[in-house]
Amino acid sequence: MLTAIDKKLLQEVADLHDIPKGAYNIRKNGAGESRSTTANIDIITKKDKPGIDVIIKPGTKGESVHIPVIISAEGLNDLVYNTFEIGEDSDVLIVAGCGIHNSGSEKSQHDGTHEFFVRKGAKMKYVEKHYGEGDGTGDRVLNPKTIIEVEEDGTVELEMIQIKGVDRTLRDTNVRLHKNAKLIVSERLLTYLDQTAESNITVELVGDDSSAQIISRSVAQNESKQLFHLNLRGYMQGAGAIFNVTL
Repeated sequence: MLTAIDKKLLQEVADLHDIPKGAYNIRKNGAGESRSTTANIDIITKKDKPGIDVIIKPGTKGESVHIPVIISAEGLNDLVYNTFEIGEDSDVLIVAGCGIHNSGSEKSQHDGTHEFFVRKGAKMKYVEKHYGEGDGTGDRVLNPKTIIEVEEDGTVELEMIQIKGVDRTLRDTNVRLHKNAKLIVSERLLTYLDQTAESNITVELVGDDSSAQIISRSVAQNESKQLFHLNLRGYMQGAGAIFNVTL
């Protein structure tokens, strides 16, 4: 059952005021809270590790998947591995994100790995928001790892946002682009007080005429610190990249 705190976290990280329509999986305090699938989108619990498989049928258009994580327990260390199969010629929106409410003295942490296989001609927009709150002294820690393989003519747009309240974060993003595949990344990070954030983005342009555009915006207030590493590797003819970093 979702509490008022849970609903506040869902609103911050997934723009949800209630249970969403369509496909969704809500994870609360290290366990599945609720789930729904559609005729074109299936969500299956992994058997070998904590996490889910999200399978989107080829040709699926105009559908979305919400997979937020909310943590309201002090001292929890949550690990999750999610795998996404984005079928050929589909066009979908995936909304993720994690919110932590910590009112205690022990650290609460979520480490999430998301692996995507974007098949030929598919389009995916992935939105990931991170947020922390609570008046406790325990740290709120979020460590996302995103791994994406984009096949020929595929397009991926990533919108990755750290809103506020996250004390420590290590963000790793790795993308491989095949022939004529396209990537657009928009990253926005906010830190304050003594918070720290490290973001590592690696993009490999392994196919002819593949391209990537990386835009990162960061605000580090007070004594907080941020570290940003960008690696763009072009291997094939016509591959190109644009990046813009603002501190």
